[in-house]
Amino acid sequence: MIPSASHRPAAVAGLFYPDDRAALRAEVRAHLAAAHPVPADAAPPKLIVVPHAGTVYSGAIAAQAYAWLARWPGRWKRVVLLAPAHRVHLHGLAGPSAAFFDTPLGPVPIDRDALREDEPGAGSGTSDLAPGSRTVAIDDRVHEREHAIEVQLPFLQEVLGAFTLVPFAVGDAQPAAVADVIERLWGGDETLVVISTDLSHYLPYEKARAVDAATVQRVLALDARLGHEQACGATPLNAALAVAARHGLRPRLLDLRNSGDTAGDRERVVGYAAFVFT
Repeated sequence: MIPSASHRPAAVAGLFYPDDRAALRAEVRAHLAAAHPVPADAAPPKLIVVPHAGTVYSGAIAAQAYAWLARWPGRWKRVVLLAPAHRVHLHGLAGPSAAFFDTPLGPVPIDRDALREDEPGAGSGTSDLAPGSRTVAIDDRVHEREHAIEVQLPFLQEVLGAFTLVPFAVGDAQPAAVADVIERLWGGDETLVVISTDLSHYLPYEKARAVDAATVQRVLALDARLGHEQACGATPLNAALAVAARHGLRPRLLDLRNSGDTAGDRERVVGYAAFVFT
Protein backbone atom coordinates (compact mmCIF):
# COMPACT_ATOMS: atom_id res chain seq x y z
CA MET A 1 0.00 0.00 0.00
CA ILE A 2 1.32 3.49 -0.78
CA PRO A 3 1.98 5.64 2.32
CA SER A 4 -1.10 7.25 3.82
CA ALA A 5 -1.35 10.97 3.07
CA SER A 6 -3.94 13.63 3.73
CA HIS A 7 -4.26 14.48 0.01
CA ARG A 8 -4.58 12.11 -2.92
CA PRO A 9 -3.04 14.14 -5.77
CA ALA A 10 -4.68 14.32 -9.18
CA ALA A 11 -3.40 11.34 -11.18
CA VAL A 12 -4.82 11.95 -14.66
CA ALA A 13 -4.83 15.75 -14.95
CA GLY A 14 -3.14 16.56 -18.23
CA LEU A 15 -4.12 13.15 -19.59
CA PHE A 16 -7.89 12.75 -19.21
CA TYR A 17 -8.63 16.44 -18.72
CA PRO A 18 -6.68 19.73 -18.69
CA ASP A 19 -4.21 20.20 -15.86
CA ASP A 20 -4.52 23.99 -16.00
CA ARG A 21 -7.17 25.35 -13.62
CA ALA A 22 -8.54 27.98 -16.01
CA ALA A 23 -8.55 25.65 -19.01
CA LEU A 24 -10.28 22.89 -17.05
CA ARG A 25 -12.95 25.22 -15.72
CA ALA A 26 -13.56 26.62 -19.21
CA GLU A 27 -13.90 23.13 -20.69
CA VAL A 28 -16.29 21.92 -18.01
CA ARG A 29 -18.43 25.03 -18.33
CA ALA A 30 -18.50 24.70 -22.12
CA HIS A 31 -19.76 21.12 -21.86
CA LEU A 32 -22.41 22.14 -19.33
CA ALA A 33 -23.53 25.09 -21.45
CA ALA A 34 -23.96 22.78 -24.47
CA ALA A 35 -26.13 20.30 -22.55
CA HIS A 36 -29.83 19.99 -23.32
CA PRO A 37 -32.08 22.21 -21.19
CA VAL A 38 -33.51 20.54 -18.10
CA PRO A 39 -37.29 20.18 -18.51
CA ALA A 40 -39.34 22.65 -16.52
CA ASP A 41 -41.18 19.84 -14.71
CA ALA A 42 -38.04 17.86 -13.89
CA ALA A 43 -37.48 16.48 -10.40
CA PRO A 44 -34.06 16.48 -8.75
CA PRO A 45 -32.23 13.18 -9.27
CA LYS A 46 -31.11 10.93 -6.44
CA LEU A 47 -28.84 8.85 -8.68
CA ILE A 48 -26.95 9.55 -11.90
CA VAL A 49 -24.95 7.32 -14.23
CA VAL A 50 -22.11 8.96 -16.16
CA PRO A 51 -19.17 7.85 -18.35
CA HIS A 52 -15.54 8.19 -17.33
CA ALA A 53 -13.34 8.55 -20.40
CA GLY A 54 -11.23 11.62 -21.10
CA THR A 55 -13.30 14.76 -21.43
CA VAL A 56 -12.62 15.00 -25.18
CA TYR A 57 -14.33 11.62 -25.54
CA SER A 58 -17.12 11.52 -22.96
CA GLY A 59 -17.24 14.94 -21.30
CA ALA A 60 -20.15 16.13 -23.42
CA ILE A 61 -22.19 13.05 -22.50
CA ALA A 62 -21.41 13.26 -18.78
CA ALA A 63 -22.32 16.95 -18.82
CA GLN A 64 -25.90 16.09 -19.76
CA ALA A 65 -26.39 14.57 -16.30
CA TYR A 66 -24.33 17.15 -14.45
CA ALA A 67 -26.39 19.95 -16.01
CA TRP A 68 -29.40 18.51 -14.17
CA LEU A 69 -27.60 18.96 -10.86
CA ALA A 70 -26.97 22.61 -11.61
CA ARG A 71 -30.74 23.16 -11.64
CA TRP A 72 -30.90 22.68 -7.83
CA PRO A 73 -27.91 24.54 -6.38
CA GLY A 74 -27.07 23.78 -2.77
CA ARG A 75 -29.21 20.63 -2.60
CA TRP A 76 -26.51 17.97 -2.42
CA LYS A 77 -23.92 18.04 0.35
CA ARG A 78 -22.51 14.53 -0.04
CA VAL A 79 -21.70 12.40 -3.10
CA VAL A 80 -21.39 8.61 -2.89
CA LEU A 81 -19.39 7.72 -6.01
CA LEU A 82 -18.76 4.16 -7.19
CA ALA A 83 -16.57 3.21 -10.14
CA PRO A 84 -14.87 0.06 -11.42
CA ALA A 85 -11.24 -0.54 -10.47
CA HIS A 86 -9.21 -0.46 -13.68
CA ARG A 87 -5.58 -0.78 -12.54
CA VAL A 88 -5.41 -2.93 -9.41
CA HIS A 89 -7.15 -6.26 -8.91
CA LEU A 90 -9.58 -5.97 -6.04
CA HIS A 91 -11.97 -8.19 -4.14
CA GLY A 92 -14.89 -6.17 -2.85
CA LEU A 93 -14.77 -2.38 -2.60
CA ALA A 94 -11.96 -0.04 -1.61
CA GLY A 95 -12.05 3.44 -0.18
CA PRO A 96 -9.02 5.71 0.23
CA SER A 97 -7.19 6.72 3.39
CA ALA A 98 -6.77 10.30 2.12
CA ALA A 99 -8.72 13.17 3.62
CA PHE A 100 -8.92 14.99 0.25
CA PHE A 101 -8.92 14.17 -3.46
CA ASP A 102 -7.20 16.96 -5.37
CA THR A 103 -7.99 18.31 -8.84
CA PRO A 104 -6.77 21.51 -10.53
CA LEU A 105 -9.99 23.11 -9.23
CA GLY A 106 -8.98 22.41 -5.63
CA PRO A 107 -9.32 19.71 -2.96
CA VAL A 108 -12.49 17.66 -2.47
CA PRO A 109 -12.96 16.58 1.17
CA ILE A 110 -13.58 12.90 1.84
CA ASP A 111 -16.37 11.95 4.25
CA ARG A 112 -14.11 9.90 6.51
CA ASP A 113 -16.92 9.14 8.96
CA ALA A 114 -18.99 7.53 6.19
CA LEU A 115 -16.04 5.41 5.08
CA ARG A 116 -15.36 4.26 8.64
CA GLU A 117 -19.01 3.39 9.16
CA ASP A 118 -19.04 1.31 6.01
CA GLU A 119 -15.76 -0.50 6.60
CA PRO A 120 -16.27 -3.54 8.85
CA GLY A 121 -12.52 -4.08 9.12
CA ALA A 122 -11.61 -0.45 9.71
CA GLY A 123 -7.93 0.22 10.10
CA SER A 124 -6.68 -2.90 8.32
CA GLY A 125 -5.38 -0.91 5.34
CA THR A 126 -5.51 -3.87 3.00
CA SER A 127 -7.58 -5.04 0.04
CA ASP A 128 -6.34 -8.64 0.21
CA LEU A 129 -9.83 -9.93 0.79
CA ALA A 130 -10.88 -13.48 0.15
CA PRO A 131 -14.04 -13.71 -1.98
CA GLY A 132 -17.06 -13.77 0.29
CA SER A 133 -15.31 -12.08 3.21
CA ARG A 134 -15.34 -8.39 4.15
CA THR A 135 -16.83 -6.20 1.43
CA VAL A 136 -15.05 -2.89 2.05
CA ALA A 137 -11.41 -2.08 2.77
CA ILE A 138 -9.16 0.97 2.76
CA ASP A 139 -6.57 0.58 0.01
CA ASP A 140 -4.69 3.48 -1.53
CA ARG A 141 -3.08 1.28 -4.17
CA VAL A 142 -6.45 0.99 -5.88
CA HIS A 143 -6.99 4.76 -5.91
CA GLU A 144 -3.44 5.89 -6.67
CA ARG A 145 -3.82 5.92 -10.48
CA GLU A 146 -7.55 5.29 -10.90
CA HIS A 147 -9.27 7.68 -13.32
CA ALA A 148 -12.93 6.64 -13.15
CA ILE A 149 -13.60 8.54 -9.93
CA GLU A 150 -11.25 11.45 -10.57
CA VAL A 151 -12.72 12.51 -13.92
CA GLN A 152 -16.10 13.11 -12.27
CA LEU A 153 -14.74 15.53 -9.69
CA PRO A 154 -14.27 18.68 -11.82
CA PHE A 155 -17.91 18.44 -12.97
CA LEU A 156 -19.09 17.93 -9.39
CA GLN A 157 -16.96 20.81 -8.17
CA GLU A 158 -18.42 23.10 -10.81
CA VAL A 159 -22.09 22.25 -10.29
CA LEU A 160 -22.22 21.49 -6.55
CA GLY A 161 -19.62 23.81 -5.09
CA ALA A 162 -18.91 22.52 -1.58
CA PHE A 163 -19.59 18.83 -0.93
CA THR A 164 -18.01 15.81 0.71
CA LEU A 165 -17.12 12.67 -1.23
CA VAL A 166 -17.51 9.00 -0.39
CA PRO A 167 -15.50 7.27 -3.15
CA PHE A 168 -15.40 3.52 -3.74
CA ALA A 169 -13.50 1.57 -6.35
CA VAL A 170 -15.35 -1.67 -7.05
CA GLY A 171 -13.67 -4.93 -8.01
CA ASP A 172 -14.82 -8.54 -7.81
CA ALA A 173 -17.92 -8.28 -5.68
CA GLN A 174 -21.44 -9.54 -5.56
CA PRO A 175 -23.88 -6.84 -6.73
CA ALA A 176 -26.01 -7.56 -3.67
CA ALA A 177 -23.08 -6.70 -1.40
CA VAL A 178 -22.43 -3.48 -3.33
CA ALA A 179 -26.13 -2.67 -3.18
CA ASP A 180 -25.95 -3.05 0.60
CA VAL A 181 -23.14 -0.47 0.72
CA ILE A 182 -25.20 1.95 -1.40
CA GLU A 183 -28.24 1.35 0.79
CA ARG A 184 -26.34 2.07 3.99
CA LEU A 185 -25.11 5.38 2.56
CA TRP A 186 -28.37 6.31 0.78
CA GLY A 187 -29.16 9.15 3.16
CA GLY A 188 -31.75 11.79 2.33
CA ASP A 189 -32.00 14.65 -0.13
CA GLU A 190 -28.50 15.77 0.83
CA THR A 191 -26.88 12.64 -0.67
CA LEU A 192 -26.33 12.03 -4.38
CA VAL A 193 -25.28 8.62 -5.71
CA VAL A 194 -23.06 8.62 -8.80
CA ILE A 195 -22.20 5.51 -10.81
CA SER A 196 -19.21 5.96 -13.13
CA THR A 197 -19.24 3.53 -16.05
CA ASP A 198 -18.65 3.32 -19.77
CA LEU A 199 -20.63 0.92 -21.96
CA SER A 200 -19.29 -1.45 -24.65
CA HIS A 201 -15.59 -1.43 -25.49
CA TYR A 202 -13.70 -1.60 -28.78
CA LEU A 203 -16.48 -2.75 -31.07
CA PRO A 204 -16.98 -1.42 -34.61
CA TYR A 205 -19.21 1.65 -34.64
CA GLU A 206 -22.49 0.10 -35.81
CA LYS A 207 -22.09 -2.99 -33.64
CA ALA A 208 -21.42 -0.78 -30.62
CA ARG A 209 -24.53 1.26 -31.33
CA ALA A 210 -26.66 -1.89 -31.36
CA VAL A 211 -25.11 -3.35 -28.21
CA ASP A 212 -25.35 -0.06 -26.32
CA ALA A 213 -28.96 0.51 -27.38
CA ALA A 214 -29.86 -2.88 -25.92
CA THR A 215 -27.98 -2.05 -22.72
CA VAL A 216 -29.86 1.22 -22.39
CA GLN A 217 -33.17 -0.59 -22.62
CA ARG A 218 -32.13 -2.88 -19.78
CA VAL A 219 -31.10 0.09 -17.64
CA LEU A 220 -34.41 1.81 -18.33
CA ALA A 221 -36.18 -1.39 -17.29
CA LEU A 222 -34.09 -1.50 -14.06
CA ASP A 223 -32.81 -4.90 -15.19
CA ALA A 224 -29.87 -5.53 -12.84
CA ARG A 225 -28.33 -8.35 -14.90
CA LEU A 226 -25.83 -6.48 -17.04
CA GLY A 227 -22.52 -8.07 -17.96
CA HIS A 228 -19.11 -6.46 -18.14
CA GLU A 229 -19.14 -6.68 -21.92
CA GLN A 230 -22.09 -4.27 -21.77
CA ALA A 231 -20.68 -1.90 -19.12
CA CYS A 232 -17.24 -1.88 -17.54
CA GLY A 233 -18.90 -0.75 -14.32
CA ALA A 234 -21.56 -3.46 -14.50
CA THR A 235 -21.15 -4.48 -10.86
CA PRO A 236 -21.83 -1.05 -9.29
CA LEU A 237 -24.41 -0.31 -12.00
CA ASN A 238 -26.33 -3.53 -11.32
CA ALA A 239 -26.21 -2.76 -7.61
CA ALA A 240 -27.52 0.77 -8.20
CA LEU A 241 -30.31 -0.50 -10.43
CA ALA A 242 -31.44 -2.89 -7.72
CA VAL A 243 -31.44 -0.12 -5.11
CA ALA A 244 -33.20 2.26 -7.50
CA ALA A 245 -35.96 -0.28 -8.04
CA ARG A 246 -36.26 -0.77 -4.28
CA HIS A 247 -36.73 2.97 -3.79
CA GLY A 248 -39.12 3.47 -6.69
CA LEU A 249 -36.77 5.62 -8.79
CA ARG A 250 -37.45 6.18 -12.48
CA PRO A 251 -34.52 6.27 -14.92
CA ARG A 252 -34.28 8.71 -17.80
CA LEU A 253 -31.76 8.50 -20.64
CA LEU A 254 -30.18 11.88 -21.39
CA ASP A 255 -27.55 10.95 -23.96
CA LEU A 256 -26.16 7.91 -25.75
CA ARG A 257 -23.10 8.21 -27.97
CA ASN A 258 -19.70 6.64 -28.40
CA SER A 259 -16.13 7.68 -29.08
CA GLY A 260 -16.80 7.42 -32.80
CA ASP A 261 -19.27 10.27 -32.42
CA THR A 262 -17.03 12.45 -30.29
CA ALA A 263 -13.46 11.67 -31.38
CA GLY A 264 -13.78 10.43 -34.96
CA ASP A 265 -12.32 6.90 -35.05
CA ARG A 266 -15.10 4.41 -35.76
CA GLU A 267 -13.08 1.22 -36.06
CA ARG A 268 -12.96 0.47 -32.31
CA VAL A 269 -15.24 2.61 -30.19
CA VAL A 270 -16.26 2.87 -26.54
CA GLY A 271 -19.88 3.53 -25.64
CA TYR A 272 -21.06 6.30 -23.30
CA ALA A 273 -24.45 7.06 -21.77
CA ALA A 274 -25.82 9.48 -19.19
CA PHE A 275 -28.87 8.75 -17.04
CA VAL A 276 -30.69 10.45 -14.20
CA PHE A 277 -32.91 8.58 -11.73
CA THR A 278 -35.65 10.59 -10.02
